[in-house]
Amino acid sequence: MSKKPVLVVMAAGMGSRYGGLKQIDPVGSCGEAILDFSLFDAKEAGFETAVIIIKESIREVFMETVGKRLEKCPLEIRYAYQELDALPAGFQLPEGRVKPWGTSHAVLCAKEAIDGAPFAVINADDYYGKSGFKSVFDELCATSDDKKLNYCMVGYQLGKTVTDNGSVTRGICLTENGYLTSIQEQTGIEKRGQEIGYADQEGHWISLPPETTVSMNFWGFTPSFFTALESRFPVFLNQTLKENPMKGEFLLPLTVRDLLQEECITVKLFNSSDTWYGVTHAADRPLVEAAIRDLTGAGLYPDGLWK
Repeated sequence: MSKKPVLVVMAAGMGSRYGGLKQIDPVGSCGEAILDFSLFDAKEAGFETAVIIIKESIREVFMETVGKRLEKCPLEIRYAYQELDALPAGFQLPEGRVKPWGTSHAVLCAKEAIDGAPFAVINADDYYGKSGFKSVFDELCATSDDKKLNYCMVGYQLGKTVTDNGSVTRGICLTENGYLTSIQEQTGIEKRGQEIGYADQEGHWISLPPETTVSMNFWGFTPSFFTALESRFPVFLNQTLKENPMKGEFLLPLTVRDLLQEECITVKLFNSSDTWYGVTHAADRPLVEAAIRDLTGAGLYPDGLWK
């Protein structure tokens, strides 16, 4: 690749289960949010530029908090805006829609800021650990598209990505020889005693092994991914505006799943042994704060990232 990889941080959503702007909630000793630690890890891995996707409605509060703090971050910070009315020609925003169009739409909104570079994608409110950033950065520097489009993903063990405070959504992965072969977006995953699983549509409990590989929306894409997104978004809208106009979402795992089914991409898998920390629910925040204190005490981070 001629351009250095860019990190894309999705920070436009407001968690319904969390009840606020979890993208900016402080978890570090100097007020840092989770995304600060991801940016620190990305810089260590070799990234020089980050694109942060937000909504115009949170721009002021975001810039007064995170944005002001990131003025000292050594990465070049760019911003992109995911707006509900950012739709292809011929489509109109349905009256009453307030929910963002999903993670694939978020990435589409960042196309101009990414500017033709290969890019990694992460959630703002997930702590991923250090290893994944280096793996994806190195892969994006080395890879290019050939007969198939060559992407990558960081996978985590399910048992290290669940919370005691409620249910979560995870991408359940099927893999073969170090590559992703299929992915299923599963809602309602939770702990019940010593078990992890979910209830199916009939209410039957489906247990999942804790070592199951799951996606946490840590992807690596070449610029070709935008062609796939631009061709699929109108198809998604045509269906969703008829069937689920208020809540339908254009999601990265589902886009990747469809491309895998069409056998036009490969997705190299990097298995991370790191423990995920996140704030899906408000009660998760003290646990994340404690984990960050422990990681800082162990020397993985300075006490104050951007001093």
